[in-house]
Amino acid sequence: MIDRIIEYSARNRFLVLLLVFFATAAGVWSLRTSPLDAIPDLSDVQVIVFTDWPGRSPDIVEDQITYPIITTMIAAPRVKYVRGESMFGYSFVNVVFEDGTDLYWARSRVLEYMQGISGRLPAGVSPRTSKVYVPGFSFV
Repeated sequence: MIDRIIEYSARNRFLVLLLVFFATAAGVWSLRTSPLDAIPDLSDVQVIVFTDWPGRSPDIVEDQITYPIITTMIAAPRVKYVRGESMFGYSFVNVVFEDGTDLYWARSRVLEYMQGISGRLPAGVSPRTSKVYVPGFSFV
């Protein structure tokens, strides 16, 4: 069987070269047009709210900043869960949305709900949201 294939290929060199050319062209075309992501983003859509209030203890930051933000964000539409973390002078609130939620829609909902909470936060405190989500913390 293999002997006949080799013999046929040796007799019909032009046909073999033509098939190799078309196979190479199809491979290059498929390589250029296929949407390939080397590291697919499998994480949930989340928006991080960061608040800086220097010189305050974690308990005060938790009571006056983190807790009001969490209780407000849990009522936003399509929110899966909200997690908060308070440190010395810092508050991080991760708002995680359901699968299939558009990141920009989620950011606009968080900003919309943050407008309503600004009166309940201490004076001089201005929460910020992450502009671009990268796994981990990114405040660009």
